[in-house]
Amino acid sequence: MRVVCDTNVLVSGILFGGKPREILRLCSTGKVTNFTSPALLKEIEAVLQRPKFGLDEERVYGIIRLFRDTFSIVRPENHLSIITADPDDNRILETASAAQAEAIISGDAHLLDLSEWNGIPILKPDAFLTELFSG
Repeated sequence: MRVVCDTNVLVSGILFGGKPREILRLCSTGKVTNFTSPALLKEIEAVLQRPKFGLDEERVYGIIRLFRDTFSIVRPENHLSIITADPDDNRILETASAAQAEAIISGDAHLLDLSEWNGIPILKPDAFLTELFSG
């Protein structure tokens, strides 16, 4: 299954575990293919460098390298302006479109409020796992 995980899901999965970590495990086994983009990798890096996480530079770059090695990278050509309240969230939609994703996984209210975009469902991690294993 082709998905795009939002930054909040990836950071939660790496640092805190739970359902987001289950999704990362599915990505590492190849059951799920997560797509990302250079813009999203840059955002993830910036978030991981926040002082509240207490990660040193080497650890941050190790995580980014892991993501580059594990995820498929697309380079979106279309620039979208669907979400005006938080324009950075449009990078998720752009990546999902370029990847022909089957789902977007996010904990972000701006994305979740859409519930689906361009035929792509937008799901919280627990809802994604429930749907994935219910069939």
